[in-house]
Amino acid sequence: MTTPGEQGARSVSSEVTVGVDPRTAFTVFTDEIDLWWVRGPINFYDAAKAVGMRCEPGVGGRILELYGDDALELGRITAWEPGELLAWDSSVDDVRVEVRFEPVADGARVVVTATIPAGGADSGGTSWVRVHERGWLRDWIARRDTAPHEPTDRSRFGLALYYTKPAEAAGWLSDAFGFDSPDVFGGDAGHGWIEFRIGNCSVMVFQLHGDREDGRPVTHVPWVFVDDLDAHLARARDHGARILSDITQYGYRSYEAADLEGNRWLFAQARPTM
Repeated sequence: MTTPGEQGARSVSSEVTVGVDPRTAFTVFTDEIDLWWVRGPINFYDAAKAVGMRCEPGVGGRILELYGDDALELGRITAWEPGELLAWDSSVDDVRVEVRFEPVADGARVVVTATIPAGGADSGGTSWVRVHERGWLRDWIARRDTAPHEPTDRSRFGLALYYTKPAEAAGWLSDAFGFDSPDVFGGDAGHGWIEFRIGNCSVMVFQLHGDREDGRPVTHVPWVFVDDLDAHLARARDHGARILSDITQYGYRSYEAADLEGNRWLFAQARPTM
């Protein structure tokens, strides 16, 4: 949500509800930032050097992108009221960020507001609103009682897929194949980055420029291992996937399907230890 502020300032905000009390939500936001921060290819200012995130406690504390023995200061904390309010001034631009923690019946409402003062610059300071909208904090809180409390990094292998309508394709892949994404799918116009996480791999969906070649040979088929292959096949069918081969077993159990733009996928039953 974008709102005009006083004397030309502009604000953007987003909110999520989490299943813990406001004080716990505050503690998770600050102390566990390195656990809920999604380590995708574009989620750091310098992903080639970044090793983690840190929030130093108290007014005057810093929000840091860590580089081994060095760090980039992202913000300097101006308000520290556990269970109620966290605020900082961005160190990379002129944005002011405020995070409010409000009690609700089923936990806490966490509202992130970023304000660009009149004449000020935004060089990424408002990205905290988009991070929050994508549910990074909410998703970590939902699984933190059972998940290991250590950062989960991405694999060194990633896959880029190109579609005529990438946002539409991403929504279909999420619905039909159950792919998980921290991104919010909007319209295709101007939607430059869509990323799924499959296991610890990043699968990126981009705009296809030019026409697909009819009759081209198949040279790439991604393999995805799933928990319940039979249920996955039923879901894919229900959402209109074209099933190219039904479940077969050759050591591994698998089936093959084509997505809404004809790209081929192979889905296989994951082993219990995967």
